[in-house]
Amino acid sequence: MNAITQAVTRGTFSLDGQTFDVENNVWIVGDDKEVVIIDAPHDVDTILKAVDGRSVRAIICTHAHDDHVRVAPELSDRTGAPIWLHPDDEEVWDLTHPDRHWDKDLAEGQQISVGGIDLWVIHTPGHSPGAVCLYASDLGTLFSGDTLFKGGPGATGRSFSDEDVILDSIRRKLFALPEETVVHTGHGDSTTIGAEVDALGR
Repeated sequence: MNAITQAVTRGTFSLDGQTFDVENNVWIVGDDKEVVIIDAPHDVDTILKAVDGRSVRAIICTHAHDDHVRVAPELSDRTGAPIWLHPDDEEVWDLTHPDRHWDKDLAEGQQISVGGIDLWVIHTPGHSPGAVCLYASDLGTLFSGDTLFKGGPGATGRSFSDEDVILDSIRRKLFALPEETVVHTGHGDSTTIGAEVDALGR
C-alpha cells in the first residue's frame, strides 16, 4: 500500500453567516499497519474506507474550520485515535464543537511518527491563527491544509484570517523547503513549492 492515500469528501463550509459547497482532500499517511489522518471533513465512512482497516494513530487537523473538523469527534470515537489541533485555533474549533475539546496540542517543530514516516509540524498562521502544515521530508511532501494551494495562498477574507500573516508564513517557512517538494492541499489539485514560488514570488 502506498505511503499516502487520498480520499475526497463533499459537504459544506460555513463561516460568518455564509455557507458554501466544497470538496475536501483527506490525506492518510503511514504504512500497511498504521496511519494518521490529516483533516476530518464531512463523511466518516468515506475516510474509513480509505483507511482500509489500518490502525489510526492520530487525527491531525490542519486548522479548525468546520469543513476540516466536522467529523473529527465521530472519527475519533470510531477509531480510538486522538484529535490533534494547534491551540491558537481554539476560538475557531469552538464554533463547530463547543462541547468537546480536541485531545492533544500541535506545536511548531513537533515530530509525529507513523509507519516509519516522520511528519514535522510547521505553524503557518494566516488562514486561521492555528493553521499548520505537515512536512514529510523522506517523502518530499508537504500537506498544506488551506495555507497554500495550486495558484497561491489560502483565503483570508473572513474572520480569524490575515493576508499579511499568511503571506509571511508561506514565504518565510514554506518557501524555505526544497522546490521539488510536492504540496498536497486541503482542496483541489496538488502542486510543488517551486511552482508556487514562481507564481507568488519570494
